[in-house]
Amino acid sequence: MWLTRPDPAPRALVLCAALTLAMAPPARAEPAGAGFALLTLNGFDPVSYFLEGGPTAGTGRFEVSWGGRVWRFANGANRAAFRDDPAAYAPRLGGYDAAGILEGRLVDADPLIFAVLGGRLYLFRDAVRRARFLADPGLAGQAEAAWPGLQGLLDVPPTTPPR
Repeated sequence: MWLTRPDPAPRALVLCAALTLAMAPPARAEPAGAGFALLTLNGFDPVSYFLEGGPTAGTGRFEVSWGGRVWRFANGANRAAFRDDPAAYAPRLGGYDAAGILEGRLVDADPLIFAVLGGRLYLFRDAVRRARFLADPGLAGQAEAAWPGLQGLLDVPPTTPPR
């Protein structure tokens, strides 16, 4: 049994706040039309894949923008090497799983599962796919030949804002 009636005001305030939030436009982290760049290799230093010890985490202190992406490096020397010849250090096949490319698909790769074949960096989704390429290095050439036909499937953000 109620001695007093519950005050309806708190419910009304909660309902008004919920409606206001639902009708508000989404917040923007960047101004409209501002471009953005993707962090490549989950922040691992692409030059470090070619050095003893393998992949090393890069840092925001040593960054370069290239190809619409942000590349991080463990030190200034690696950043300078990349600036001199980015194509030599960037993962082949857009950084997608090389075995997936052979299958005609764009498959995300794990930046810690890799192989350097013919002086080029290839990434893979799992160790089984990597082992297949290590057993038959000719597969890298086949994936390279298939890659141009799959590039049209990429969802590349526009470099200029739409009008």
